[in-house]
Amino acid sequence: MPCFNSAAYMDHCIGSLVGQWDDVEVLVVDDGSTDETGFKADRWQAEHPDIVKTIHQANKGHGGAVMTGLAAARGQYVYVVDSDDWLDDDAFSVTLARLRGFIKHAQVVDLLIVNYVYEHVASGERKVIGYKGALPHNRVFTWRQTGMFAVGHYITMHSAIYRTQLLKDICLVLPENTFYVDNIFVFVPLPHTKTLFYLPVDLYRYFIGRDDQSVQEGSLLKRLDEHFRITEIMASSVKLPDDAPEPKLANYLEHFLGITVTISSVFAALANTRESLAGRQHMWDHIRGVNPQLASRLMHQTLVWGSNLPGQSGRRITVACYRAAQRLFHFN
Repeated sequence: MPCFNSAAYMDHCIGSLVGQWDDVEVLVVDDGSTDETGFKADRWQAEHPDIVKTIHQANKGHGGAVMTGLAAARGQYVYVVDSDDWLDDDAFSVTLARLRGFIKHAQVVDLLIVNYVYEHVASGERKVIGYKGALPHNRVFTWRQTGMFAVGHYITMHSAIYRTQLLKDICLVLPENTFYVDNIFVFVPLPHTKTLFYLPVDLYRYFIGRDDQSVQEGSLLKRLDEHFRITEIMASSVKLPDDAPEPKLANYLEHFLGITVTISSVFAALANTRESLAGRQHMWDHIRGVNPQLASRLMHQTLVWGSNLPGQSGRRITVACYRAAQRLFHFN
């Protein structure tokens, strides 16, 4: 649980993680906070010394905090929960029971996938992101047995519970002092996942509505260079299709990367500055440099093509389509 100046809301999150069990470890990483975050984290550790462990460090950003937690993790499975979100009690109990079953029966499941829920505080709306139709549920499966993913229903950090040793074996690295590392956290390990399990419970509750959230439009525009950087790292870290010998996995990863390219390109069009357009061009130059065939295939994806229409009129069309989708799906 990465925490930076989270004192106003972290208690709700930790409270949803601490229950009547002795096989769960809650690692609270105080990432150089300047408010009462560290004090509150220490208090939770004092009250639940067998469950909660607090780690204080100089500020390293979301990626650095996740890496610190992963390095310290002793559990067989690891899940990242942001400090302004929370887990549903009943769904958490069901999820833990399933994980215990894997361990008891020595089943090697690389990735457990659960649903997550957008909780829009201003409107009171909820939107569940699940994977029925795309993934077999309540059984172990491989990528060969997967179906078609709906647009916007890709596996995210909120839905991915990885086998800890897998992440350590591949030497996963997340950049420090950079937002949007959750894309790397999910994307880079996927070619190494051989067995998966989809548990259709609404576990993760994703808080939407704070003005300073990284997914809010203003924050995305201010951190556009970080979006470009994450997309470039993803394109460099997994060579497609060679690193994903199963065709369905390769196709999934290519479309996942296409979504990140689309987001970066849309916000470059929204900013519509010399710097943002140069950043978009640099992103494409990087992708073409590491994998020219991939760059060509990406541009044939409808969303990628539509977010990279040429000229000022093309950018206006891109922005208009984005605004329409924003009104329809309420994604930030």
